[in-house]
Amino acid sequence: MTERLDGPRQAPPADDAGGPSSGPADSPRTKQRLGPSPAVAIAFLLPAALLLGIWVVYPIVYSIFRSLFDANGTGFVGLGNYATIFTDGGMLTTIRNNLIWVIVAPIIVTTLGMIFAVLTERIKWATAFKLIVFMPMAVSLMAAGVIFRLVYEENPDKGLANAVLTTVHDTFSSSQGYPEARPREGDQSPVADQNGAVVTKQAVQVGQPVLIPIVGVKQETMPGNAQTARAPTAGDVLSGTVWFDFTQGGKGQSGVVDGEEKGLPGMTVEAVQNGQVAATATTAGDGSFHFAGLPAGSYVVRLPQSNFQAAYGGLTWLGETLITPAIIGAFVWVWAGFAMVLIAAGLAAIPRDALEAARIDGATEWQVFRKITVPLLSPVLLVVFVTMIINTLKVFDLVFIIAPASVQPQANVIALEMWRVAFGGGNNQGLGSALAVFLLILVLPFMIMNIRRFRRGES
Repeated sequence: MTERLDGPRQAPPADDAGGPSSGPADSPRTKQRLGPSPAVAIAFLLPAALLLGIWVVYPIVYSIFRSLFDANGTGFVGLGNYATIFTDGGMLTTIRNNLIWVIVAPIIVTTLGMIFAVLTERIKWATAFKLIVFMPMAVSLMAAGVIFRLVYEENPDKGLANAVLTTVHDTFSSSQGYPEARPREGDQSPVADQNGAVVTKQAVQVGQPVLIPIVGVKQETMPGNAQTARAPTAGDVLSGTVWFDFTQGGKGQSGVVDGEEKGLPGMTVEAVQNGQVAATATTAGDGSFHFAGLPAGSYVVRLPQSNFQAAYGGLTWLGETLITPAIIGAFVWVWAGFAMVLIAAGLAAIPRDALEAARIDGATEWQVFRKITVPLLSPVLLVVFVTMIINTLKVFDLVFIIAPASVQPQANVIALEMWRVAFGGGNNQGLGSALAVFLLILVLPFMIMNIRRFRRGES
């Protein structure tokens, strides 16, 4: 064997430690830091951290400090302001209202958002539907409060809610209210007042015409379909006329149907025999009525008390009883679109294979929705629900705008009470600061829950 001309292969030179020498890529000069240096990062973060401290951290710290002093800020009261929150009757009403908000509003908003999101997958005009439902989000809460203050007006001619209610009520009930109307006093009148009802003084027979003159009818309560009264005539049925026995200028004759006098339409008339209502009729536009098929005999004709009560005008939405549910309704109107959009995005991410497999296995649509769709949507539903809880705890604008001053104590919430106590005339910034800290303590757990949920979604 002859040796190779190039000689034996040389081993790589060893470094000082005895190992093989590292290449040029591993030299200290080639090691460089990825991204900016810590000094540059601090320089960029410092302005944001400074603003965060001024606008968030300092107000929180100062509010905690200020809550330990009295209204003037000179006397140290310790936890006295916090004790007032849980002992004052008005404050307890405020906490109760916030509890109602936290329980009711998020459930309704989340439920409606889920229903709307499911509907958008099954209707043709899904985009238009989403636009209509989401449109209230473009309106500020203050503007929404102004809108619903008008919607909840008690006068049906101004308030939309009562206009709808009165329309539905009048569709099924033809009664017309005539408050302050009454029979004419005196022995000459054929009718008399009896515990709020108007009855004939004498019993009448079938075929005998009945005259029921009424006075005291206000012009604004006279219905538009009222016609000139028509005098009744004798016949085979019990009939009569209810009319407004008044002629301008005093030209008419009392107890007689004159040419210019108006009938009272929509009145309920009862034929009573032996204390029992035998038949019921309703007056026409000219005030006439008749009882068809009534057996022969003596009857007392009665106008029940309901005729002389004010016509149905809807509900007192802005009263003490309904003010909180009314404001929650406005809140739902604003936020239902937000919930729908988030839940619709979650629905779009659900794998369709799971839904189709369940349908192939014989599951009904309700079973698919309850056992597959809702469990897969639970993370999104939880985020929407917790977000709504935070929003309800901080609600201020809607309560301040919608609730009249007379019922604000009954509709009060913590955020509004904080403003009223500190700046709205109370001038007790110690108690106001305590309310602010109390509200912060209530909101913090839900904010932390949301942040953790977002971090889990990112991981």
